[in-house]
Amino acid sequence: MIRVQRKDTSAFSVLLGRHSAAIHAFVFRLTGNAADAEDFTQETFLRVWSRADTWRPGRVKFTTWAYRIARNLCIDAWRSRRGSAADAETDVEELAGDVPSDDAGRTRRALEAALAALPERQRTALVLCHHQGWSNREAAQMLDVSVDALESLLSRARRSLRKTLAPYREA
Repeated sequence: MIRVQRKDTSAFSVLLGRHSAAIHAFVFRLTGNAADAEDFTQETFLRVWSRADTWRPGRVKFTTWAYRIARNLCIDAWRSRRGSAADAETDVEELAGDVPSDDAGRTRRALEAALAALPERQRTALVLCHHQGWSNREAAQMLDVSVDALESLLSRARRSLRKTLAPYREA
């Protein structure tokens, strides 16, 4: 990353190759939209390149910094699309109605809608720890909260998902 700060394009290519797939997966889990995930991943790396001088080695890991950029892009998009969480809750209710339990596609869509309906910080905590494999300490640092606060976010997210998806477990 220090070479990227010096505007070394080959170092940036290596950095992009190492981290773009993970950032894309993270953003896709947050947004649930392939086009947004692609756009936000590209924008994340544009910002990594253009703002490389703001990263401070030793203060925060590169991955934490890059994921925070990606997360902030998602937050900005959610703010500009107010009401999407309410729409996602409606989607979950519609999907949970008369869905047979063996319909994996509908169950998956219900899970995606339930994730989308979670508050942003709960969703981010869940994605980082359960889908990206981050430790609680790393995720807490990225979210700028204590480990205890992160564990509380995870607990509330799991409880909400269990409640929302209960019709699928009972069917």
